[in-house]
Amino acid sequence: MASPMEMTELYDNALLGILQHVGNIQNFLQVYFGFLYRKTDFYRLLSTPNDRMGFPPGVAEKMVLKSFRLFERVAEQDRERQQREMQQRQEARVAPPALQELELQATEQPEEPRGERTEPAAQRESSASASGEPSALSSQASSSQASASIPQPHCSSMAQQSSHGDQAAASSASTDGQVMQQANPDSYNGAVRDTYSWSQDYTDVEVRVNVPKTVVKGRQVCVNMQPGSVRVCLKEGAGETVLMEGEFTHKINTENSLWSLEPGRCVVLSLSKSGEVWWSAVLKGEKEIDVNQINRERSMATVDEEEHAVLDRLTFDYHQKLQGKPQSHEMKVHDMLKKGWDAEGSPFKGQQFDPSMFDIPSSAVQM
Repeated sequence: MASPMEMTELYDNALLGILQHVGNIQNFLQVYFGFLYRKTDFYRLLSTPNDRMGFPPGVAEKMVLKSFRLFERVAEQDRERQQREMQQRQEARVAPPALQELELQATEQPEEPRGERTEPAAQRESSASASGEPSALSSQASSSQASASIPQPHCSSMAQQSSHGDQAAASSASTDGQVMQQANPDSYNGAVRDTYSWSQDYTDVEVRVNVPKTVVKGRQVCVNMQPGSVRVCLKEGAGETVLMEGEFTHKINTENSLWSLEPGRCVVLSLSKSGEVWWSAVLKGEKEIDVNQINRERSMATVDEEEHAVLDRLTFDYHQKLQGKPQSHEMKVHDMLKKGWDAEGSPFKGQQFDPSMFDIPSSAVQM
């Protein structure tokens, strides 16, 4: 599966032509969403359990925001990389020559009292290293690191206990419960858990991990996504608080998976499925949903060009049939017959072509 950037680059020429024709981005977006309105089920709402096309309220908007945030994250990474490169170039220009460094060392060397104070500390560090114990710069730093690291095993054990509890209590979700999950855009085709909610479509999974209101910067969280596991933590001083950790029930494509932060609300994990399969849970051991009670219809957005062309032809034929007009296979045969109708030597040459003279079955033409 191509990455989001590679997939969009395939259509640059076509989209650039449209943008140049309409003149600005606002008109371009109107053309784009107008196409979704006229040619897809993007704006159709699922109002009854028997509806098979469309989305619950809020889901279509969520899909748009998901794509927007995906490339917003890409743009943010580009800015951060440019800032790092600029800072490195500035540091390279202002770096002092080696001669000045030697002079600074010479001026700091005569400070005997400081050297006397640090020598016992160095001896203690070397002795601690020789005995296999971790060294520390001071007892205060050591105590702070130890206190910060104590809660982490507790959080991990609590997560394991919760996971085992969910596994022991796992059962088929009731119809009413799943209907409530479907009505919530954050748990569409998914579920709401204690610390996060998740939703899915045919190709992607979105997980929203709750964070405190004080978390407003990306550097306050740590996200580690692997093909088979995930770990989301809050950075608190020298320690970390685990918000979500475990093994995925199915593999993900890490190249196409991203994460972003909604300040004060949640960490959003946009996971790309490695296989087109409906997930019953995000993490192994958690309570599973009944995939038979979710909307497993494929969205038009996940249909490839060949399948989309077939659906367009079927839609066209349906409307033509309702209006009593020839369908696509009949129109194709009519074009061929009309050429023979007006050909040299034809007994019908000069007469008006009458398609009603022909009864053409759909099997007569290979589309």
